[in-house]
Amino acid sequence: MATIFLALGLVLIVEGLVYVLAPSLVEDMLAALRNMPIEARRVAGALALVTGLILLWFASLLGA
Repeated sequence: MATIFLALGLVLIVEGLVYVLAPSLVEDMLAALRNMPIEARRVAGALALVTGLILLWFASLLGA
């Protein structure tokens, strides 16, 4: 359970840093997402999901 809280905390830190350090880039990224076809958004989401799963797998191998 502690690992879940750690992971969520890290995600929120990274998300928060983006909004604090580069809020205008967030708006540009949202505009770019609006212009992307839905299939391209799904592929990007799937790639992010697989990347996250691989990172979690490596972390578990390292003993996290």
